[in-house]
Amino acid sequence: MKLYPLFADLSRRAVLVVGGGAVAERKVAALLAAKAQVTVGAPLLTPQLESLVRKGRIAHRAGVFEASWIDHAWLVVAATSDQALNAQVAELATLQRIFVNVVDDAQLSSFHVPAVIDRSPVIVAISSSGEAPMLGRLLRERLETLIDHSVGPLAALAARLRKRIRRRYPDLALRRQFYQKLLTGPVADLLRRNQPEAATAAAEQALAAPRAEAVGSVVLVGAGPGDPGLLTLRALRALNEADVILHDRLVSPDILELARRDADRIEVGKQAGNHHATQDQIHALMLEHARAGKRVVRLKGGDPFVFGRGGEELEYLRDHGIAYEVVPGITAALACAAYAGVPLTHRDHAQSVRLVTAHCRSSMDTLDWAALAQERQTLAVYMGVAGLETVQAQLLAHGRAAETPFALVENGSRADQRVVTGTLADLPAQARRHDVRSPALLILGEVASLSHRLAWFGAEPLGAPVAIEPAAPPQPVPRPARHATVETLRAIHRA
Repeated sequence: MKLYPLFADLSRRAVLVVGGGAVAERKVAALLAAKAQVTVGAPLLTPQLESLVRKGRIAHRAGVFEASWIDHAWLVVAATSDQALNAQVAELATLQRIFVNVVDDAQLSSFHVPAVIDRSPVIVAISSSGEAPMLGRLLRERLETLIDHSVGPLAALAARLRKRIRRRYPDLALRRQFYQKLLTGPVADLLRRNQPEAATAAAEQALAAPRAEAVGSVVLVGAGPGDPGLLTLRALRALNEADVILHDRLVSPDILELARRDADRIEVGKQAGNHHATQDQIHALMLEHARAGKRVVRLKGGDPFVFGRGGEELEYLRDHGIAYEVVPGITAALACAAYAGVPLTHRDHAQSVRLVTAHCRSSMDTLDWAALAQERQTLAVYMGVAGLETVQAQLLAHGRAAETPFALVENGSRADQRVVTGTLADLPAQARRHDVRSPALLILGEVASLSHRLAWFGAEPLGAPVAIEPAAPPQPVPRPARHATVETLRAIHRA
């Protein structure tokens, strides 16, 4: 983060605003809303600021800026049209270790004033770190329409009940479950309908109801290939409801950042040669935390049911009586192909797709290589970087053409995505030449020839384009002569 976000309590604290024009007027209005003790220093004031001085709501230091004005201030705002004066104010404030904001000058500012959505006591602040203020305002406008005005009264109601809720539910898991119902259930609906008395009564009734024991559960969540924008809304909700997150090693940090801040995060990544032992540990962790009444998210890269052992984990949970659900994710074959500009199917090149895992020798020995070597189909090979020589040898031995195109997609959908292209004949050599590392997905088939033409994300593919002839169109079926159709209709009418 370029800036550290914080919310300052300025109530009854001195704040200096240097400048008396329209910009200073806007800054003063926001500071007064926060109950700050505002002093404005400037030779002249706008009529609105003069009115505030007459009413005793702000103090005025008339004349040219003096260094002593800064003394005892908690914050300083430089809002004049004189850049040199603004720089002087910033320098003097910095020497006294006082936070200063210079309007329209991010470099001189030690704090920035964000775009604000006010649902007091809930405040949403948006900052572009001073780089693009108009973008912050645009985001504010969009969020204004999404955050209902009832959020403020709801937060105030929760604050009034907070101590009683803590006494009633000393167990953290139970308390979270109660808050979930309070903040998203009937109470929130009543406040949206502007019925505060009924909402308060409903909250009191919920608080007086018999306590239920915390019931643990597990949600298998597909994290997709890495781009957090590819998460489903249900996946995002599950991450924000989780008490414990058991995540794979390759789940991107950007996705983990979307989870609840206070959730326990446990990496359960598998290492080569130790998959079985690690899977047993994952089973044990899911059971332990679910039986403790926790909401557990088992966060997997891609989709839980595509080479993710999701079925094994559900069987284990079912055998031990643990409630579960599954949130699908975008599997690597779909995402990597899309981000590499490779359609998995194409009318001219491929009418079928096969998803294959090749992470170890035993899995590759069981594959039907003769079927996989057929033309005009697409192979998406997961976890295949270490076995590219075997994939190449088996496909060539079973008749796949050496000039068949491929695309190796490394870190698909992420900022550091790379796409390496070539033909089956030079597949392992190209991977070594460009030092392709896991996670990478191999797409092999005629459609891979389109990667250079259709690439849209990240850097251009590495390797020369591969030309491929489209399949010959199917021969049209001869249509019956017109008189034959007429004769058929006559026969039908005579029947």
